[in-house]
Amino acid sequence: MKTWFEIGEVRVDVEHKDIKHLHLSVLPPSGAVRIAAPVRMSLDAVRVFAIGKLAWIRRQQQKLRDQERETPREYLDRESHYVWGQRYLLHLLEVDQPPSVELSHHRLVLRVRPGTDAARKEELLEEWYRDELRAAAQPLIEKWQRIMAVDVQRLFVRRMKTKWGSCNPDKATIRLNTALARKPWECLEYIIVHEMAHLTEHTHNERFVAMLDQLMPKWQYHRDVLNRLPVSNEKWNY
Repeated sequence: MKTWFEIGEVRVDVEHKDIKHLHLSVLPPSGAVRIAAPVRMSLDAVRVFAIGKLAWIRRQQQKLRDQERETPREYLDRESHYVWGQRYLLHLLEVDQPPSVELSHHRLVLRVRPGTDAARKEELLEEWYRDELRAAAQPLIEKWQRIMAVDVQRLFVRRMKTKWGSCNPDKATIRLNTALARKPWECLEYIIVHEMAHLTEHTHNERFVAMLDQLMPKWQYHRDVLNRLPVSNEKWNY
């Protein structure tokens, strides 16, 4: 069941689900507030919870408003694109051969057939970013499996609009946002450790934070770097 209420100027969308705990999210790009609540929890109880989190909600919304956004990509020659946190100029080549993408010095070379439109160019680059991310993530997962004594059954890489990563503890799977291939490599490792930690500790409680402190003492620095970096400029549909 979906409903909503307002606390001052803040609208809170609520969805009751078959879950045990409340989950509060402040979603980009506009800072929309969502709460997933257990089926039997009353709306008044959810409202009390949201009021207690109002200061935090406003801080998160301000961070989203202040975050720098990339200009929309047009996939034109000499346009800036990022790979592992480094800036590359797009070098567009129209050739009568199968499309390809490669890094060459400080250029991101995209070969396409003559007449290829921007949507197809975007699709080709997204596929390339997905492959790059999967190739970088797999050895990191293997490394941290040994350290954390957990077993990731499957990795999914996909475009995600509201999260850098997610996990399913029951199935021991993790999902990574394709956009991580544009961010510094250290940010990818932080997200992998974060999601793998959720395989044993499902919520962001004190035990979860203590686990990250032990495994990756600079995790908060990597999180802050990731959150300060420019995000995509795109339309978001919820």
